[in-house]
Amino acid sequence: MIQRISVFDVFKIGVGPSSSHTLGPWRAAQRFLQELTAQGTLSTVSAIEVDLFGSLAKTGKGHGTPIALQLGLAGEDPETIEVAQIEGKIASIVAANCLWLAGRYPVPFRADDDI
Repeated sequence: MIQRISVFDVFKIGVGPSSSHTLGPWRAAQRFLQELTAQGTLSTVSAIEVDLFGSLAKTGKGHGTPIALQLGLAGEDPETIEVAQIEGKIASIVAANCLWLAGRYPVPFRADDDI
């Protein structure tokens, strides 16, 4: 039996000019939330600090990594988010200096300082 795959199975599309700099960090942020939820500690988080390494640290900002991280931490999914909403969601985080983890738990957050 031949198993057929689509180009969409091979290539994953993410936000930003470089999906390799957005999709991985976005998924990592989602996994972080899942692990905290499984441990029952998500509601106790009082601050978030993200350290980037390698190419994410060197070129991530220009390629959309901070945006992807914020959206992932806010509980958004890269496959279902409406692209037209991204700018407004990031603007809300910036204006409030607050990120709602998984959309439920507020933590003080300034991307320029915390990523």
